[in-house]
Amino acid sequence: MVDLRRVLSDVTRVQAQLEAGVNLRLRSELGLSLVLFDSMTVIGEVEACRVQDLAAALYVSAGGASKLVDRLAALGYCRRLPNPDDRRSSFLRLTPIGQQRLTAAGRLVDEELERLLGPRLSVVQISEVAAVLQELRRAPLLGTDRAVRPPSSAESLTRPFAPPPGGAP
Repeated sequence: MVDLRRVLSDVTRVQAQLEAGVNLRLRSELGLSLVLFDSMTVIGEVEACRVQDLAAALYVSAGGASKLVDRLAALGYCRRLPNPDDRRSSFLRLTPIGQQRLTAAGRLVDEELERLLGPRLSVVQISEVAAVLQELRRAPLLGTDRAVRPPSSAESLTRPFAPPPGGAP
């Protein structure tokens, strides 16, 4: 029988290592964090993206997503545009410099993931892992019978990007 607690532990630790490696590369070469890259990716991919759409895609609170948009706007990477159908919300759009930064960051992320995963997994293995993860994302793990809330704004902005002091346990 598979030890599901070990699976959770392994997934969590691999995620932390991948995030740490990618985040370090993004910060050192482009001055951009992984969470901002993820936000820009969603804004660039979602047609008529709103803060609520960003929050849902990143599984953060609307307040946390709004703060991410504020940070992107302050950097000149994103703009809020009026929503003609709802004056209470706005559409998010990457600026030309934001789109350029996203393209450059995307190349860096791809290179870093290849560096981290390429020597360890075959193309077939990576495809299999990707298929399993996509299947898990298609259907929420926690159904409507369980109360699920996105993390608070503070929680959503403090994702673990580096291993704890002394390395992973």
